[in-house]
Amino acid sequence: MMGSPFAGLSGAVVDETGLQHVGSPLGEQRALGAGRAVVPLGDRTVLAVPGEDRLSWLDSLTSQALAALPPGVSTELLVLDPQGHVEHAASVIDDGETTWLIVDRADAEGLLSWLRRMRFRLRVDPRDAGDEFAVIGGTAAGLAGVNPAVPAGLPLVWTDPWPDVTPGGHAYAAVDPHPGAERDWAEAIVTRDEEQRIADAASRGEIALAGLVAADALRVAAWRPRWSADVDERALPHELDWLRTAVHLSKGCYRGQETVAKVHNLGHPPRRLVALQLDGSSSVLPVHGAAVRVGDDAVGSVTSAAMHFEEGPIALAIVRRSTPIDATLLVDTDDGPISAAQEIIVPPDAGATANVPRITRLSRRASAT
Repeated sequence: MMGSPFAGLSGAVVDETGLQHVGSPLGEQRALGAGRAVVPLGDRTVLAVPGEDRLSWLDSLTSQALAALPPGVSTELLVLDPQGHVEHAASVIDDGETTWLIVDRADAEGLLSWLRRMRFRLRVDPRDAGDEFAVIGGTAAGLAGVNPAVPAGLPLVWTDPWPDVTPGGHAYAAVDPHPGAERDWAEAIVTRDEEQRIADAASRGEIALAGLVAADALRVAAWRPRWSADVDERALPHELDWLRTAVHLSKGCYRGQETVAKVHNLGHPPRRLVALQLDGSSSVLPVHGAAVRVGDDAVGSVTSAAMHFEEGPIALAIVRRSTPIDATLLVDTDDGPISAAQEIIVPPDAGATANVPRITRLSRRASAT
């Protein structure tokens, strides 16, 4: 990753993934969610896929129906292995000439390499566009002060479809309302000159910035899966409730489709994503991969953890399907195990025929009053 233009800002904490925060992660969450700040997403990068065959080609390779994707419409795709496990993920927007993929930086090289191997004689030429473009995130209102790139006359702004159920998708989480129902999130692809302009404006106090810590806390609270955090070598999209937005269940054949259909129509995913409300008496959050236990029995691991400005310490975890839904869980931390109440995201009987009643969701704040 090239040097961050945000490193010199007052209070900025920057590491190899980007701007972590500017001194107040909880305040930055409030500002980001309210549309008063934007976040430089240095842990994302951009791949470009130009060429006449790009949409039908991507459609044939991935979980999403893309052959007729209109310009400017936002969606996302997964690349699966032959057994249906998630290998790569990308946010997708097409401008009529090029399909633009926003990907986690750690996934970019592997995804690009695979795409280039799969070109055969088709008219496509995927390339790394990370030197040309950066990604800025925020609400629609927050991004109003950002100038997205317009290489073909259409602003490159990807609007997150989560948690809506997109055409061909299927929802497993049965809570009402879904904690992401009010989520307002978009990501603008900007030129490197525009990224520098944003940094300069922030140094003058004209634009408020938030860091990656704030952005991730809002994501975790919305139960929104992400490749870099929630995917391991065994992950099936069903386990993460990712059929909502990233999988079209009735599209044509693609690698891994047989497993996707079989698990959804004839069985249940072997693991399930849960949301955890962590005991707030400890100031230490569990790390990625921390063991989740029922008593002494390890039943899963933490994928993401965050300190949320309203809900306090929260996490997402993958646990065995057989884990009792009413069990109080223990999560390992550097300060010892802490208790965690689980909220069901993917039910144990998730699948096409599951008859799961809607569950009213009470936030920690509401239940405590």
